[in-house]
Amino acid sequence: MDWNLIISILLNCLHLARTAIDDDCPTLADGDSLSQTQLLDRLTHGCRYDRLERPITYSVSGTRLPVDVYMRAYIYFMQNLEAHDLQFKIYALLQLRYLDPRLTFRNVSPKRQQPILGEQQLRDSLWMPHIFLANERDSSILGTTEKDILTSISPDGTVIVSSRIKATLYCWLNLKKFPFDEQYCATQLESWMYNTSEMVLHWEQKRPITYDPALHLTEFLVQHSWSNETTINADLSDLRHGAFAGNYSSLSFTVHLTRVVGFYLMDYFLPSMLIVAISWVSFWLQADQAPPRITLGTSTMLTFITLASAQGKTLPKVSYIKVSEVWFLGCTIFIFGSLVEFAFVNSIWRRKHNVPVKKLNSKHILKSTLSPKLSRRRSHARSRSFSGTGRQADTSSLSSNAPFNNYLTVNLPITTITEGQVLGHSVRKSSLQALSASNRKMDVTFVESAFNEAAVPAIELSTASGSIGPVPNNNNNKCEEFSHEDEIDQIGWTTLTPQEIAMWIDCRARIVFPLSFLVFNIFFWTFVYCI
Repeated sequence: MDWNLIISILLNCLHLARTAIDDDCPTLADGDSLSQTQLLDRLTHGCRYDRLERPITYSVSGTRLPVDVYMRAYIYFMQNLEAHDLQFKIYALLQLRYLDPRLTFRNVSPKRQQPILGEQQLRDSLWMPHIFLANERDSSILGTTEKDILTSISPDGTVIVSSRIKATLYCWLNLKKFPFDEQYCATQLESWMYNTSEMVLHWEQKRPITYDPALHLTEFLVQHSWSNETTINADLSDLRHGAFAGNYSSLSFTVHLTRVVGFYLMDYFLPSMLIVAISWVSFWLQADQAPPRITLGTSTMLTFITLASAQGKTLPKVSYIKVSEVWFLGCTIFIFGSLVEFAFVNSIWRRKHNVPVKKLNSKHILKSTLSPKLSRRRSHARSRSFSGTGRQADTSSLSSNAPFNNYLTVNLPITTITEGQVLGHSVRKSSLQALSASNRKMDVTFVESAFNEAAVPAIELSTASGSIGPVPNNNNNKCEEFSHEDEIDQIGWTTLTPQEIAMWIDCRARIVFPLSFLVFNIFFWTFVYCI
C-alpha cells in the first residue's frame, strides 16, 4: 500500500473542503486590507448574520437580555393644528441607536477608526427595530429613499439610523376656552412586534427632543415640551400590535401650545363690541320711528350672526359650551334686548290713555306702565275732583247722565330742589285750593313771580283739560327732566302721557344697556384670564 498516495489524497480532500468552507463563509482575517463594502459584506454574510433575528446579549448569569433602543427627535417644522380634523402635522428627524455585537469590527480591523456610513442599501442589510407612530393618521419618509436615510456602524457595533419623516398625527383638542385655549399634543412611538422581554425603548439622556430655532407657528406658540417612557399593555382586543398580547414599550413627547389671540381680538371680539354698541343708537331715535329702528336692530343682528358663523366654521361640533359661544350668546342677548326695548316703547307710545303715577321714580313709573288699569283705579280713589272737562275728555262720558269728575293731574319736570321750588310748590298748592273751592273753568298760568325764582317751566292749569302740566319741551331735554326724578318725593298722584313714558324708558336704556354690557365684559374677561 502506497501511504504517500493516500496522504496526498487526504490532503487534497482537506484543501477542497477548506476551500468550500471559505466560499460559503468568507474570513474576516486581515480586515484592514478590505474595503468598506467588502468588510460590510463579510460582516453581514448569512453564515454569521441573520437580519431577521434581533441582536442577542446575555447577562453575567447567562440570562438573555432585551435590546435597548435609544431614540432622539429633532422637530424642524410643525403645521398649525387643524381644529376641524383634530390633527396636526410635524416634520421631524428620528434617530435610533442600538448595539449589535455581530457587527463589531474593532478586532478584525483595528486600524479602521471611522464608522461605516451608508444609506438605504446599508439599512436594508441590517436588523432594524420596528417602531410605529401609535397616533398617526398618515406618515411617510421625506424625499427619496436614498437621500433621507442615514445609517452608521461604529467599530464597537453601535448602529445609528437617522430618517426624516412627515407625519399627520391625531390630537384631541380641548376647546372649552377657545380662542383662549391651551393644547397638549403628543407624539407616541411604540414597538410593533417585540414586547418588553425582547426590546425596550428609551429616550436619549441628553436633549431627547430638540426644535429648530427657526420654528414658528402662525396661530400658536410653543411653550415647552416633555418626554415620557411607559409600557402599553395589549390584549387580544387591541389589534394595533398585530393581535399579539403582551407588554410593549412606548415613548411619547408632548408639546404645550398656546393660541395667539391677536387675530380673534381684531377680527371678532372688537367688531362684535362695535356691532352691539351700534344697536344702542336705536335709543336716540323717537319711539314712533319704527322703520329706522327696526332696520337698525335687524341689520346689527344679522351682521353679528354672520361674523360669528365665519369664526365657527373651522371648529368641530363638540357637546360642551365654548367661551366663544358664551360671548356670542351674550352679545346676541344685548342686540335682541334693544329690539325688545323698541317693541315695548313703541307699544306704549301708541296708547291712548295717560298713566297715573304715584311718585316720579323708576319703581312707580314701571309699575304703573305695566299695570295701567290697576293704577288708574287706585288714582280715582286718591285724587281730588274738580269740575270741568278734561284735556282729552271722552265724548261718551260727557253725553252720559252720570256726574263727571275731573281729576287733578300734575307733570312736574324738576331738575333741582331749591328754595325757589319750595316757594313755587306752596304757590301752586294755594292756587289749586282756590280753584277747588270755586269750581270754575279758568286757565291760570304761573310764568313770572315765584316760578322765575325757582327756574321752573311754566305750568298750565286748566279745568277744561283737567290737568296741570308743563309747557312741552323738545325731546333733547326729556332726559334732563327725568334725571333727578328719584330725588323727588311727590305728594299725590301724577299723570304721565304715553309719549313721556316711552321717552323715559329710552333715556334709561341709554344708561342701563352700556353699563350692563360693561359688567358682562368684566365677568367674561375675568373668567378668561383669571380662572
